[in-house]
Amino acid sequence: QVQLVESGGGLVQAGGSLRLSCAVSGRTFSSYAMGWFRQAPGKEREFLAAINWSGSRTYYADSVKGRFTISRENAKNTVYLQMNSLKVEDTAVYYCAGNIPYRRASDLYTGVNEYDYWGQGTQVTVSS
Repeated sequence: QVQLVESGGGLVQAGGSLRLSCAVSGRTFSSYAMGWFRQAPGKEREFLAAINWSGSRTYYADSVKGRFTISRENAKNTVYLQMNSLKVEDTAVYYCAGNIPYRRASDLYTGVNEYDYWGQGTQVTVSS
C-alpha cells in the first residue's frame, strides 16, 4: 500500500520561504510521477507543480512559476516543494500526489483526477 506523508508546513511572513517534503512509502517510488497541489477554503484543489520519475522534467502553474521549485530524491523516496517569495494568497492546505505513469514513463501530470495517491495535506499560512 502506498502512503504519502507531507511535512514542513507552518506559519511564515509574506516574502519568506518554506520547504515542503513528501515522504512516500513503497518500493516503486522511483517510477512515480509526482505533483503538488493546494486547496484554500472554499476553493477547488489547484495544481502547482509536477515532476517526472527521474526529475528530468518539471512543470509549473503560472501562479507559482519562478517562486516554487519541485524536486525529488529517489534514494530517499521523497519529493520536495521549495517555496520562496511567499504571498498571503499562497495560504492553503498543500498536498502531494503520485501515480505510476500510464502512457510513457517520462510523463508528468497536472490534473487532480490523474493521480492515484494523495497525502493528508499540510497547512501553510502566510501572514502579511
